[in-house]
Amino acid sequence: MYRIEAKPLPLISPARANESNGALVYAVIASGEVRQTPEHSHERGQIVAATSGVLVIATGHQHLIVPAGYAIWLPPHHVHAMRSSHVFTGWSAYVASCDDLPVQAQILQVSGLLREAVLRAASWPEPDHLHPAQERVLAVIVDEIAGLPRQEFILSMPADRRLLKIATALLETPGDTRSMQDWASWAGIAPRTLTRHFAQETGMNFSDWRQRARLMHALELLAGGTPVTNIALELGYDSLSAFIAMFKRHFGMPPSQFAGRD
Repeated sequence: MYRIEAKPLPLISPARANESNGALVYAVIASGEVRQTPEHSHERGQIVAATSGVLVIATGHQHLIVPAGYAIWLPPHHVHAMRSSHVFTGWSAYVASCDDLPVQAQILQVSGLLREAVLRAASWPEPDHLHPAQERVLAVIVDEIAGLPRQEFILSMPADRRLLKIATALLETPGDTRSMQDWASWAGIAPRTLTRHFAQETGMNFSDWRQRARLMHALELLAGGTPVTNIALELGYDSLSAFIAMFKRHFGMPPSQFAGRD
């Protein structure tokens, strides 16, 4: 796992996060803090959304980015570590086990209905003693999570130790411009073997995986206010226009517009 060493800052008490009975959903707001949470899991599934800042989540085999306006769904018992690249504002909901919800971690685009339902639930002073109208709000939260479209802010990590060594290095320095052949030599693996197994283990070819790693890191830098020109240089692009074109092709808008969505 891509590890995050930090002091835990739980959003809710571990007892509630691991409560198998109780309310269908426990909701909470996170405001103006730097989140750093080491590896953990809980009985309930969790959805965490960013309204400002960017969250970085690591699981045993995935690296995930949650920019403002998006959320991550983490199924029950899913081991993960979490950090925010900068000050983070958002909300979270812990959901009792439900057959309708995804069984894998997913990045989701937040709907207005989901956001308002979670914020409403987070305002209730006695979340274990609800009247029928409040229970219906919780049911809406579950329905919205189940129906939201998936987003591509996920990088699957390879299992082969040599490929994992390369992938981890690229996450740490995504602007490294070494060729695939150079990386293969560095890790002690034949280029053809790297090409074949990287695609098998991550679902992406090496070039596309590295490109996504760069673009996901760009989201972190944008959230921190780094100028777009500096981001392009740090990520190894030949020109500012090349970076903007790649970003727009992947996210459907230029980086300046994406950054303004907070």
